[in-house]
Amino acid sequence: MSGLRLVVFDMDGTLIDSQLAIIAAMRHAFSACDLPAPADAETLSIVGLSLYEAMVQLRPALSTAAHKALVEAYRNAFVVQRATSGGEATAPMYEGARAALDRLTKDQSVLMGVATGKARRGLDHALHHHDLGGYFTTLQCADNHPSKPHPSMLHTAAAESGVTGGVMIGDTEYDIVMGRNAGFATIGVLWGYHDAARLTAAGADILIDNFSGLDAALHKIWSR
Repeated sequence: MSGLRLVVFDMDGTLIDSQLAIIAAMRHAFSACDLPAPADAETLSIVGLSLYEAMVQLRPALSTAAHKALVEAYRNAFVVQRATSGGEATAPMYEGARAALDRLTKDQSVLMGVATGKARRGLDHALHHHDLGGYFTTLQCADNHPSKPHPSMLHTAAAESGVTGGVMIGDTEYDIVMGRNAGFATIGVLWGYHDAARLTAAGADILIDNFSGLDAALHKIWSR
């Protein structure tokens, strides 16, 4: 399959803006465990990590049992959200996201994938309600891998796609460091949850501030 190019997207903060659902679930989780909730900015700062690692980063002094209880409460909150208000279905796609995916789909040399800190249930829910499943050759989630920034998701995505390396596109330093750890080129997006300084410090090859800039960024990377 030489000549194929793999482009892997993060989900939350990159393709869909799920911050309101994430913040609400985090507030519920801490309340259910009789703990003061983190500030919203704290919550958004850990988006992309797997849940257990996120709770440890938010409150490192808590016990393992307390971290596990927060994880379970957060998961339960999302189950309730999906049943009552739609969960990820109510999270809008970022402007230009679908058009960018459509453009890449037309290029027969490009394969696309997802690497997300979501559980598979949450990923499937988002893909179904936004009608995104048909775009992606490979789907990697927190259920089957160590948390970002470990490169396991991207190594598996490349193996499933039959390519060596690729491009990781995401909004957090965890996406960028994961990409670098896997030997991928990296594009940081500025409409998500980490700012330009964090993405640059993490080593992003290119930063873009809207999806209309994605094609040029990919062309620049592929022309190197």
